Amino acid sequence: MLSGLMNFLRACFQPRANRHVHTGSDASGRQDGLLWYKDTGQHFNGEFSMAVVQANSLLEDQSQVESGCLGLNDSGPYGTFVGIYDGHGGPETSRFINDHLFQHLKSFTSEQQTVSVEVIRKAFQATEEGFLSIVTRRWPVQPQIAAVGSCCLVGVICSGTLYIANLGDSRAVLGRLVKATGEIIAIQLSAEHNASIESVRQEMQSLHPDDSQIVVLKHNVWRVKGIIQISRSIGDVYLKKAEFNREPLYAKFRLREPFRRPILSSDPAILVHQVQPQDQFIIFASDGLWEHLSNQEAVDIVQNHPRNGIAKRLVKTALHVAAKKREMRYSDLKKIDRGVRRHFHDDISVVVVFLDSDSASRASSVKVPNLSVKGGGISLPRNTLAPFTTSN
Repeated sequence: MLSGLMNFLRACFQPRANRHVHTGSDASGRQDGLLWYKDTGQHFNGEFSMAVVQANSLLEDQSQVESGCLGLNDSGPYGTFVGIYDGHGGPETSRFINDHLFQHLKSFTSEQQTVSVEVIRKAFQATEEGFLSIVTRRWPVQPQIAAVGSCCLVGVICSGTLYIANLGDSRAVLGRLVKATGEIIAIQLSAEHNASIESVRQEMQSLHPDDSQIVVLKHNVWRVKGIIQISRSIGDVYLKKAEFNREPLYAKFRLREPFRRPILSSDPAILVHQVQPQDQFIIFASDGLWEHLSNQEAVDIVQNHPRNGIAKRLVKTALHVAAKKREMRYSDLKKIDRGVRRHFHDDISVVVVFLDSDSASRASSVKVPNLSVKGGGISLPRNTLAPFTTSN
């Protein structure tokens, strides 16, 4: 039965020759069908590798690596910025974050002449407010934009200090050398905000003590208000501002009862870590990767293979696992086009950042060339809103 279903899917949805599947290269990466990748690059603190595979009709994941000056006008400080933005309901929010968050960080860094927790928090808030203004302006003609949102995972390395800021359920995992044994252990750096985690449900219940339905088990999945799995995000304005929780927004997104305080938060959890010589690398990835690989499995893959192309290897390993779960071959999975592919796996974005000990502690005043790489995908008009899918 499964083989018959696969043959049907391939007949109906296999891309026409050269329609989307192509292999090419440019200054920042290569495209191979629905897989975009940059095998290797140099950032302020070492090397990096980057890959994205598309599953949705429109790519809802966005990602970026920025290295060099973290302030305005090339005045420093210098370091590396990594962003993973996992959108839901459409690509609008993740695209907006990709275009604006780093610029806000540069602006606030210049004001304070340094990177700090306060600077990062302000950059997140300015990005949230900027997207709210977009929703407010477009609401009369495009009300569904109020139900578009994105997780937001950011890493900043500056003067030997690593900052990890997160909203939602993307994840940053550190690979650390244990000198006594020579093994590399996985250490999760990001705090996640997913209702499947008991502490997140408890937090939501404590913030909304008068709402017995703030988290609901629906089809064996915990969801905030029975709608969305994550409790923090950029966007999702209809769950933050009551004035957008009404017609003409689609009924399936509206809450039946009014709410007085925001249900979701845009305040990131931020970790500060002093980079140690035994800290080897960090894997930043959207939850599409972690659905198929454990933290330690991913770290083992990075440790046991060449750096060149390691992000692509992580993505392909996850796809092999996804195919195996459906009792199919990876070669068959590759033939399924975007949109239909979402029934087999999510969009997946991965950035692996290596921490070379001689450069990880480099002074933030050392000037290096600026580098900017943004994860690729099938090119589509920037103002296109995706058909609605189930929220994260």
